[in-house]
Amino acid sequence: MSAGSGRIRIIGGSLRNSRLNVPELPGLRPTAERVRETLFNWLAPVIAGENCLDLCAGTGALGIEALSRGAAKVQFVERDARAAQALRDNLVRLKIANGQVSTTDAGVYLQGAAQPYGLVFLDPPFALNLWSALARRLEEGGWLSSAAWIYVESPRGTVPALPESWLLHREGHAGEVRYALYRRANELR
Repeated sequence: MSAGSGRIRIIGGSLRNSRLNVPELPGLRPTAERVRETLFNWLAPVIAGENCLDLCAGTGALGIEALSRGAAKVQFVERDARAAQALRDNLVRLKIANGQVSTTDAGVYLQGAAQPYGLVFLDPPFALNLWSALARRLEEGGWLSSAAWIYVESPRGTVPALPESWLLHREGHAGEVRYALYRRANELR
């Protein structure tokens, strides 16, 4: 989807077929519907009641999809003020009370007081190459529960350097995107 197409659809759960308004912003790259469908099929057994962190949220489609499918709450972090406001507007329009938006850089956010999340969406702007730095802060800063799930989206052919404790659960490709779901090991083997 191009940045200018204006709307994307929630594909499952209580908000199924709801539309998210998407601002026309350079570099905004919403996760494709078929990728979200695959990801949330993988997460179906574990999503209910989970506290989630949507880091580099962009449109917030991943976090809103999680809420639609039974996540307890989602913390959205988005540095672009226009994208963050569009996300807030979508949450209000869809009457979502258990989503909170922080307008700040993901790296700055992760320097704050940590609370552990059971599911994290890590999908930074591809051009900024932030995967490894943000993953390290998530792992070392107390942001992940002992058996957290971490979704990582990156360019096809790129496997970011991630903490040893993140074990690949499943992965796939769609167009120029690699998407992967990791599970944090309780202890290194």
